[in-house]
Amino acid sequence: MPFGFYMIMAAQFFSALADNALLIASIYMLREMQSPQEYEPLLKLFFTLSYVLLAAFVGAFADSMPKWRVMLISNTIKILGCSMMFFGVHPLAAYAMVGLGAAAYSPAKYGILTEYLPHRLLVVANGWIEGLTVGAIILGTLVGGMLIKPSISQTLLGLDLPFLETGIDTVPEMALCVVGLLYLIAALFNLKVPDTGVDHKALKSNPIYLIHDFNHCLKLLWRDKLGQVSLATTTLFWGAGATLQFIVIKWAEQALHLDLSKASMLQGVVAVGVALGAVLAARLVSMRSSVKVIPLGIAMGVIVNVMIFVTDMNLAMALMVLIGGLSGFFVVPMNALLQYRGHILMGAGHSIAVQNFNENLSILIMTGLYALLISSGVSINTVVMLFGVFVAGTMYMVKRRHDANQREFDSVSELEDIRH
Repeated sequence: MPFGFYMIMAAQFFSALADNALLIASIYMLREMQSPQEYEPLLKLFFTLSYVLLAAFVGAFADSMPKWRVMLISNTIKILGCSMMFFGVHPLAAYAMVGLGAAAYSPAKYGILTEYLPHRLLVVANGWIEGLTVGAIILGTLVGGMLIKPSISQTLLGLDLPFLETGIDTVPEMALCVVGLLYLIAALFNLKVPDTGVDHKALKSNPIYLIHDFNHCLKLLWRDKLGQVSLATTTLFWGAGATLQFIVIKWAEQALHLDLSKASMLQGVVAVGVALGAVLAARLVSMRSSVKVIPLGIAMGVIVNVMIFVTDMNLAMALMVLIGGLSGFFVVPMNALLQYRGHILMGAGHSIAVQNFNENLSILIMTGLYALLISSGVSINTVVMLFGVFVAGTMYMVKRRHDANQREFDSVSELEDIRH
């Protein structure tokens, strides 16, 4: 890989690290405020709202200037959201501002891969990006959990700079300062992301045109035989993954009797499995064989139901790694296939915006339903069972759709069959 790819990875790593540490800090702040428990999954809902509402515009924005500049601007918006939370803005509103930055960041982050690298490297590049992103989720969750751990938080609060009164006196303030520092590090790496030399067209100013253009791209990708299968798979994965974050925390507190700090650590264990699955997929799966991993999505949904019977910590950790591993192994090839088809049909920025719209609409719906179930008093074991059955059933329908498409025309045979 060229040097610029490592700068892209570093910028993405620290930005995602801060996002996930901030999520745990935000949950802690909501509990300190004694907010209703359904507010916690609403954090993810507010975060992803911009992905859905601005989907017609962020793709065009990402294609209107060099991707490194888009990433820098977006990361600055994230810093603004973190600062808002520090100065007393409600965590839901402040995290929504961070989501605005993330919505603009994503098309540039993935779009630059298709501009910067040849198509044959997209699966392995996605494996590294997804693996590193999941690594950031693991460490970000762990960092967030450690920052709110009493022994660590009190030690950090006890540190004083000579001749300088910081004014940082509470655990949330200290956690937000650390998160803000991570965002600043990401911004420094953004400055080193290369300019790919692609000719960028000016952003259209007519919102009606942008909405019409986005709608056209949306239809184009859903009508494509390979595009619709990969888009359906990644859409389900990200919706399920976001919901699973909160399910694991709630389940760990009730089944394993863990507090938020320790439950967030277990959430990170899921991400360890996703990272392992992502790296294995990047090494073992070619573009042509990417659709063969769909049954793993069905298996993941079935295995999730085992959580209901687990009360031992060691067994829980092994189960979390297995669930994460299956997730990572099937989503990385699907993501690469989706980016490849999108780049061919409409361009990098537009295709990633369409992908983000669908995936984050799924997150909105699934986390919203989870919040509704929790507020209605449904037990966590029932939620786990419904979640597993839904994932397995949906992936089975996606597989049947792909098999039907293949009977009409073998589009898979036109893909490259090179492993890395």
